[in-house]
Amino acid sequence: MLLNVSYNNPDIKRRIDAELGPTIPFFERIKMGGIGSPRLVITSTSVEINNLLILDNNRNYCNVEIRPKGIIVGFRSLLESYALVIPFYKLRLYKGRAEEYSIYRDHYFIKVEAKEKNVHSFFKKLLAFQAENAPMQVDDL
Repeated sequence: MLLNVSYNNPDIKRRIDAELGPTIPFFERIKMGGIGSPRLVITSTSVEINNLLILDNNRNYCNVEIRPKGIIVGFRSLLESYALVIPFYKLRLYKGRAEEYSIYRDHYFIKVEAKEKNVHSFFKKLLAFQAENAPMQVDDL
């Protein structure tokens, strides 16, 4: 679900918390070594997200926040902030070329550069967290 999170709207916050769970407590964040990604350079996106990003001429960046039941991919366009909310059961993460990761939810996707080692280590942490916390599927039994 793609949401405009520019304004403090309790309904949107409730929808995100219902789908992904509340933010991870402070001491858990410290144990994990942080829950946020470094700033990621966007290389390509799906049509809906691209239509938002082409409104300005700035270089496009995003970040990823880990939640108990999924992730939030946040990005800005003009003066607005947007969040792509992805529960773990809908998250598809692919490593494309040697220096690119693709994050998919249904028909939305964002591809990001991974030229630095800290980006690779974040996605390894994300995959490990997803493996521990994602709901089991029938195929896994």
